[in-house]
Amino acid sequence: MKVKPLLAMLALPLAISSAYADEISSAPTITVSGFGTAAYTLSNTEDAEFARPNQLNGVKKDAKSGPDSNFGIQATAKFNDMFSVTGQGLVRKVVVDEFVGEIAWAFAKAKVSDNVSFRLGRIGLPVYMISDVRNVGYANTMIRPPVEMYSQVPLEHVDGADVVYQNSFGDTTFTAQLALGTTSEKNKGGYTVEAGKLSSINLVAEHGPFTFRFGRTDTTINIEDSANIIKVAGGLRKYGANPALNAAYGLNAAANSIEVKDTKASFTSVGMVMDWKNIVVQAEFGKRASDSLSIADTSSWYTMFGYRIGKFLPYYNYGSSKQDSPRSIASLTTNPLNPLYPLTVGANALASQAAIQTSNSIGLRWDFYKSAALKVQMDRFSPEQGPGTFVNAKPTFKGPVNVYAVAIDFVF
Repeated sequence: MKVKPLLAMLALPLAISSAYADEISSAPTITVSGFGTAAYTLSNTEDAEFARPNQLNGVKKDAKSGPDSNFGIQATAKFNDMFSVTGQGLVRKVVVDEFVGEIAWAFAKAKVSDNVSFRLGRIGLPVYMISDVRNVGYANTMIRPPVEMYSQVPLEHVDGADVVYQNSFGDTTFTAQLALGTTSEKNKGGYTVEAGKLSSINLVAEHGPFTFRFGRTDTTINIEDSANIIKVAGGLRKYGANPALNAAYGLNAAANSIEVKDTKASFTSVGMVMDWKNIVVQAEFGKRASDSLSIADTSSWYTMFGYRIGKFLPYYNYGSSKQDSPRSIASLTTNPLNPLYPLTVGANALASQAAIQTSNSIGLRWDFYKSAALKVQMDRFSPEQGPGTFVNAKPTFKGPVNVYAVAIDFVF
């Protein structure tokens, strides 16, 4: 399924026009649409849990619905050709270990011309190629976006405004989006990631079966309530007050390197989709960078190949993520007998949180109904130097791990 038609799928189908709209010209026209995924997921290990990005718990050998199931509903009130308001609610498991509801979108839109529109409120943050439909399983070929790529930036919306320009040049449709604002997200670690001075550019060119996309997001991050950062940075500064210890181990510099205070961060990504005849290809590459080792520099990518046979679409995906910044602080002591060694362990743990992992996935999508699809997928994850994207891992855990999932995606 192409990415572009998916967006239209939420906006168009099953529009419920108000009965009063025909009688009262000032009454808005209301449209309601929705989406959902009913899935069961399990793995072949008891030593760690597979989870989507920012989920507190995942699955082991016992099948559970938590990681891949969700339900969303969206309503738009259109007052005239220029003004409308849209809200989207989403129920899923994220941050806490229960299904909870959230306001994913809530914005007012002004379409000032055929080519330009403005939105104000809570809008989707265009970090990835499929940011707007990352939670709409029916809109995507795979059961879930590759976790190697889509765990790099956990932020999914921005509170602010954006402007969208769209025009056609010959057979090519060009879309440019600029979003500005702030946002904050609770993290499964119990702290809040606050992103200020956020700007995000999203450029998309569509030509026939090809879609090309470039995105760049810049922001300033603050994390003030992380118990681990507070404890480790506080310890480093305590001993760093001793000039001799600070000179020997660079303790204050180490504290600065792991704290997240007005930390500049960015994410740059490119992507492409080809849906030509029976061949479907989708690929993305992303690079995260920040001035704090607690938000490691990373590179990630994936490539998915599919071949459509009637209503069936078998596919294969390869994903990869790696850390580009150091996973340890060189100046700190490596001597386990040194009284400062526990601070080394804590600081290096903060600096080595990024997942280093590859995965191979095979799956099959069957569009058995006009607005529903059945999918089965098997992933083989190979984490390195740690648990990768797995959570609640035992110290002895190591991959590779097989993850199996079956899901029904639907829209209405």
